[in-house]
Amino acid sequence: MKRSTLEIWVGLFVALGIAAIAFLSLRVAQGSPWGSSAQQTYTVYADFSDIGGLKVKAPVRTAGVLVGRVSDIQLDPKSYQAKVSLALDGQYKFSSDVSAQILTSGLLGEQYIGLVQGGDTEDLKAGDTITLTSSAMVLENLIGKFMTSFTEKNAQSSPGEAAASDAGQQ
Repeated sequence: MKRSTLEIWVGLFVALGIAAIAFLSLRVAQGSPWGSSAQQTYTVYADFSDIGGLKVKAPVRTAGVLVGRVSDIQLDPKSYQAKVSLALDGQYKFSSDVSAQILTSGLLGEQYIGLVQGGDTEDLKAGDTITLTSSAMVLENLIGKFMTSFTEKNAQSSPGEAAASDAGQQ
């Protein structure tokens, strides 16, 4: 009798532990039907020429404060730009001239969208498109540009150095 009671308590404890881990995992992944997803949101769009490593459910921040999440990313077949859908928390209102840029947390951290409030008195409404956007800075592209400019500078300085050394030898 004591052994079966002990087994029941251990089984109950293990089941509660698994349920707690599942709950916390869903909360961290923002996939939980409880809490934050019950808030009212409105969707706005932003077009970017390059989104880098931006992913669905990436944070949307203003002044470091989480104000929404990326809800969808599509390729616009007409302009061939990435059309990003932003689900913004209903309690935050932005002006119609708000700007959006893709930023990175730290040097190699996750990418997120940063919103900078504009000065217009008219508010951004559901379904509007943010027109002032700045695409992601892709580290590989920056390194490539640096290497290209470094190579060009070396190539330009080499003929001049050769002419100067020829003049000094004469």
